[in-house]
Amino acid sequence: MIFREQSLAGVFEIKIEPNRDERGFFARSWCQSEFGAHGLNPKIVQANISFNARKGTLRGMHYQAEPFGEAKLVRCTAGAIYDVVVDVRPQSPTFKRWLGFVLDAEQRNMLYIPEGFAHGFLTLSDKTEIFYQMSEFYHPELSRGVRWNDPAFAVEWPHEIAVMSERDRNYPDFVQP
Repeated sequence: MIFREQSLAGVFEIKIEPNRDERGFFARSWCQSEFGAHGLNPKIVQANISFNARKGTLRGMHYQAEPFGEAKLVRCTAGAIYDVVVDVRPQSPTFKRWLGFVLDAEQRNMLYIPEGFAHGFLTLSDKTEIFYQMSEFYHPELSRGVRWNDPAFAVEWPHEIAVMSERDRNYPDFVQP
């Protein structure tokens, strides 16, 4: 795997290294020792799938509060998404900054998102599926979110939003802890 650290500390884009032959290819998409060697949380306790029927579906921006903050490894297994992370760690030098990435089934790239980041995505095609690996179990009482268009972050989405849940649409303005 190829690990590329991004400008927000702890965020990595990860690419597979396919070993090709006449059958196709084989590649690792996760390795506990390699993740640990790069300083990433190698713990995986849960895996989730998100299927989205329509292009323009927005999910996010979600995170889980301490003491059960979660790291995520996100991969788009069908279609394509614009994946966004926002640093919501008040002590971080990149607090309130965001980055966006195109993840798609063709590239097979992944995004590692450490604890303390809000995460969301906008589908770029119909019938999009996203596979998440999580470092922590889901605790509904610690589920948090920030609004997709909160001026505190000024995320620039690449196209119009067609579908979004009421919850995601109505998160309050971000208040610095």
